[in-house]
Amino acid sequence: MGLFDLFKSKPGKDGDKKPKSNAAAKWAEAAGSKRAQAYDRQEAIAELCKMQSADAVEALLKRFTFATDPSITDQEEKEAVFEGIVAAGREALEPVRAFAAKAESVALPMRVLKELLPEDELVEELLTWLKRWDTEYAKFIDPKLQMLQQLEEYQHPKIREAVEPFLQDVNEPARFYAVAATFKQKDPAAIGPLLALLLDEESVRVRAKIADGFVALKWEVPEDQRDSIRKVLPPQYTVDGSGFVSKRA
Repeated sequence: MGLFDLFKSKPGKDGDKKPKSNAAAKWAEAAGSKRAQAYDRQEAIAELCKMQSADAVEALLKRFTFATDPSITDQEEKEAVFEGIVAAGREALEPVRAFAAKAESVALPMRVLKELLPEDELVEELLTWLKRWDTEYAKFIDPKLQMLQQLEEYQHPKIREAVEPFLQDVNEPARFYAVAATFKQKDPAAIGPLLALLLDEESVRVRAKIADGFVALKWEVPEDQRDSIRKVLPPQYTVDGSGFVSKRA
């Protein structure tokens, strides 16, 4: 090893942490700036897309934090960025996770995950993200709602248990999406929690969603709860003598 190699291998203040690529840093500012000239921004995006590195993905993700005029150019740039991020493969995962943790919307990160991960791994990732959220009041809950809604598309052994707390969320949309994701699992273990929610639920659409789920899955209401459930069902539903929820024509 020569003298210059010794200097190159010497760790910096962050120890052995990999430094940001100079190549990515060169283009990051223009790619992530609304004020940059469109030509400069597009050139920077194109160069970052070629790199297919975590640093490049981190820089590209900033393009999703603003919109430009005209809208068609804005959409074209964002689509190019999306394709560049996906082309980076699993190198994109850590930057996407970091972006999702702070983003006002996780629609784009979830779209990337769909391209990069098999379904089981995708669901595990979404459930990890969902753990950051609780069921209390928050001024801004769009990411939580987006994740709960996305989980309705999948069947996975961990989903029912993971979304069950959100059946008691203070936000009505969260309860609605949690109900939908729960029924998707077709797990009779959810009967108790869903009926408990139905007995206390004020939202007509949530009560109707629960009733529709019981009708579709032909789940039986326990005998000792049938009278109570009949009283809280929306008017077009009832519990028949055998304990099944039915909907009047």
